[in-house]
Amino acid sequence: MKTKLTAIGLGLAMSATAGIAQAATSCGMNSGEAATGKPILVGGIHGNAAPGDFSASTQAAAAYFKCVNANGGINGRPIEYLVENDQWNPELAAQAAAKLIDDKKVVAIVGNGSFVEMAVNANFYKDNDIMAMASGCAVSECFESPSIVSTNQGPLASTVGAAQYMVEDQGSKNISCIGLAIPNVGPWSCGAMEDYMTSKGLTGSSVLLNPASPDVNSGLLESVASGADTILVNLPAGLAIAFMKAAEEQGFGDAYKWASSTPLYDRTVPAALGSYWDGKMFINVELTPWDKGGPDASNWLAVLDQYAPDAPRDTFSQSGFLSANFFVKTLLAMDPAKLDDRSAISAAIRGIVGYTSDLMCGPYYVGEADRHMPNHAGTVVVVKNGGFETVRDCYEYDSPYFAPIFANEAALKLR
Repeated sequence: MKTKLTAIGLGLAMSATAGIAQAATSCGMNSGEAATGKPILVGGIHGNAAPGDFSASTQAAAAYFKCVNANGGINGRPIEYLVENDQWNPELAAQAAAKLIDDKKVVAIVGNGSFVEMAVNANFYKDNDIMAMASGCAVSECFESPSIVSTNQGPLASTVGAAQYMVEDQGSKNISCIGLAIPNVGPWSCGAMEDYMTSKGLTGSSVLLNPASPDVNSGLLESVASGADTILVNLPAGLAIAFMKAAEEQGFGDAYKWASSTPLYDRTVPAALGSYWDGKMFINVELTPWDKGGPDASNWLAVLDQYAPDAPRDTFSQSGFLSANFFVKTLLAMDPAKLDDRSAISAAIRGIVGYTSDLMCGPYYVGEADRHMPNHAGTVVVVKNGGFETVRDCYEYDSPYFAPIFANEAALKLR
């Protein structure tokens, strides 16, 4: 059976987040009574320093947990969410995990978003039989570990999805991928794009920037010199905007086709890019777009409006909300007597099969596997009229990388 892809998209119109309208929230038990029992300790780690702020995922998870706690918690018990910032520092990332797991005794990790944290702590999670339901994964270890599963796709899937759209819908023949020279990020994700292009008899190449001192002008000229007809930006949003500004200064907007992985899908990006890029920049979206409707999409915005009004509204925020939502759903289905048992909770998370949401194009699942990437289908938007316009609804990505993932889904009868 093939994975079911829905065309249901995401969210209230962004005007709702500006206070024009505010929907009612739906969280957990929906009792309307605050949870007062013994707290269930849950951890989260994000990176907030150069090369960017990835705290949107933990902020959204925290907002959802606050809403759950205001509505009965987990059978009367509130979730106490303990969040650490690794500052993109491997030593601090290891210390954060040790603090949460060894010292605080959290039962799970939820909503993580960091370039560094997953690479450092993947084996630590495995050794301690703790599951991380992440939301801002970017490194290979995050997707190639038995103890980590994310609602976001990460740069590999999003980059492959962007390339696939450009080939199938825009006629691209030669794509240059702009990434960061972090081995388990840029070469891994841009390399998968190259493999996709090769599998189609086409040409792909990579230009990798030094994350400590990225030179966008040199990277741009190297990409142009590759002979590409399409430039695919696979960078954190701030750096991606700087790259696009350099391209605008060179007058390259109409000389090449342009695409991006998910980080440029942020409500502030169209204004930051300006009218020059109107109709030119195509962005792969890991979750479903903001101008579509759906219960979880609407609830995500309503929860943030009420519990975190200043938090970002972007894909990583959606992912953090969704990870927290799936975690709560799993706890509510467990024996209440086992909610302090880390191993029991880890087993329950691994037992997730076929959760669905209008925020995702396909089912969410975990299972017993050496790698997890349940989210490998997305949509595409184009920057248009100061916002985003959907140009392709949910489609599944086509890449040699996904073969073992599809095999796991077949074993779980999801395919």
